[in-house]
Amino acid sequence: MKKSIFLFAFLFMSGFVTQAWAQKTIRIATEGAYPPFNQTNSKGELVGFDVDIANALCATMKVKCRIVQQDWDGMIPALLARKYDAIVASMSITEERKKKVAFTQKYYVSPARFIAKKGEYSSAANSLLKGKRVGVQGTTVMDSYLSDNYGELVTVRRYQTQEQANLDLTLGRIDLVFGEIFTLDAGFLQTSKGKDFAFVGPVFSDPQWFGDGIGIAIRKRDSTLLAQFNDAIQTIRANGTYDTIRKKYFAYDIYGE
Repeated sequence: MKKSIFLFAFLFMSGFVTQAWAQKTIRIATEGAYPPFNQTNSKGELVGFDVDIANALCATMKVKCRIVQQDWDGMIPALLARKYDAIVASMSITEERKKKVAFTQKYYVSPARFIAKKGEYSSAANSLLKGKRVGVQGTTVMDSYLSDNYGELVTVRRYQTQEQANLDLTLGRIDLVFGEIFTLDAGFLQTSKGKDFAFVGPVFSDPQWFGDGIGIAIRKRDSTLLAQFNDAIQTIRANGTYDTIRKKYFAYDIYGE
């Protein structure tokens, strides 16, 4: 009898935990300085691909989203401190990060590339890059790749945001920028600020640095929420919602194989 009561109580509590996420507002963090994925508009609102995806996932999960802004450096520490429940901020799924947090399946891929002023570089050969000043957003996978593979060849200039690196490129304070292809393209090269700049050299996507794509970070203990996000990602991919959002920002596929 005691075993039955215990089992009933366990199942009840398990059900309660599962339903709890379905009845609450989920707090989701994004950076707000990484266009077109996340940025702040003229009204001070957080907008962009990440924000639209987060809201679509919440709608699918039948919960309310509350999007909060968080500087990139403190993303994971603030998640672990329970400042919010998930990170939807173009965060790469890497082995190092998986030691601290759990990740959903990817919701897009994240290759990287150099950009520079048009006509200044015929390639990204070492002989052309030697001694050059290269900007990159600090504490990112792009920073790690650049530092590990070009750190002795170029002068690495680290910035708090991608926008700051792009700005210094336009002002001539650095020679190149290294970053994620999609944000460099749609968030800079296709804008008036980036009209005099272009991609240089090959695409970089080595999983050792760039991981398994971009995912949503969740605290490891929140396995129910993780499963709900994964189910929701599959749902919006299947019902066309994902592609509708993607087409607002990109004229090409960013999900990958």
